[in-house]
Amino acid sequence: MRIGKQSVKFENKPVICAAASIVGKKEGEGPLADDFDVIVADDYFGEKSWEKAESRFQEETAKLALEKANLTEEEAQFVLAGDLLNQCIGAHYAMRDLNIPFLGLYGACSTMTESLMLASMLISGNMADNALCLTSSHFCSAEKQFRYPLEYGGQRTPTSQWTVTGSGAAVLKSNGNGPHIIAATPGKIIDMGISDANNMGGAMAPAAADTLTALFNDTDTEPEDYDLILTGDLGVVGSDVLCELMDKKGKNIYPVHNDCGKLIFDIKKQDVHAGASGCGCCGSVFCGHIYKQLCEKKIKRMILMATGALMNSMTLFQGETIPAIAHAVIIESGEE
Repeated sequence: MRIGKQSVKFENKPVICAAASIVGKKEGEGPLADDFDVIVADDYFGEKSWEKAESRFQEETAKLALEKANLTEEEAQFVLAGDLLNQCIGAHYAMRDLNIPFLGLYGACSTMTESLMLASMLISGNMADNALCLTSSHFCSAEKQFRYPLEYGGQRTPTSQWTVTGSGAAVLKSNGNGPHIIAATPGKIIDMGISDANNMGGAMAPAAADTLTALFNDTDTEPEDYDLILTGDLGVVGSDVLCELMDKKGKNIYPVHNDCGKLIFDIKKQDVHAGASGCGCCGSVFCGHIYKQLCEKKIKRMILMATGALMNSMTLFQGETIPAIAHAVIIESGEE
């Protein structure tokens, strides 16, 4: 059911019945280590390239999530997946051996919430009984594609973020036990003229503010109605900008806001500058640490909103600015 200007409410509330996360060595050294299913010591994951490794992160995470959900590949009805690599090859190559109808997505770092939102629409609309939501990122493949080859040894700016090496997967079903998605707010493309690829948080924060404002207006809720408003990968800089923008709109989100890019690493000890980013940032943090808190009822109602910078290296060479987007879902832990 459509509500307000750009949100939807799910009368048949999809259940997040299982989730899985696999991360790399650096992520496994951070404060959320105990909440990941697998920590891979070798970022090559036994493969010959970082791109092949990223595909394997997705494939193994997908298989683990399906196993947790007691679903076989034959029983899985849809997989909605994407990543940061050109033409989403991380997802494409990961899925070629899995016999599941595939819907490829590109929302940059917003892909996790985009997949949750679209899978919820399929299930709530009685077009599917289950769906697998999947995404990943890899520090080395992302650096090579968007910035500089690692061998270059370029100096990282204070506003730069560290792309997470990892993958997250969630299985949604039409019924069962577990946290459920009650509503979603698709975002609009917002471009405030930022062209610095090392300041992704600043570029994406206005899109997050736009979507969050729409969500509050459409659902007639306030920040205090939620235990947590979790953004995907704004990092330190973007989180501060978002909170300031919302404060100017009369919405004080400071007490309930946090960001996956601030949670996954110990920012000071692990030298990641402004925090973490990447599709795998929101994917692994939500499907690990946050999902456990929802299941344990430590979080009863939350907004999960991931942001994405919708540019590529060529647009930056052409002097373009960075368009951004944010998609949000509202999740409740379920009945007591």
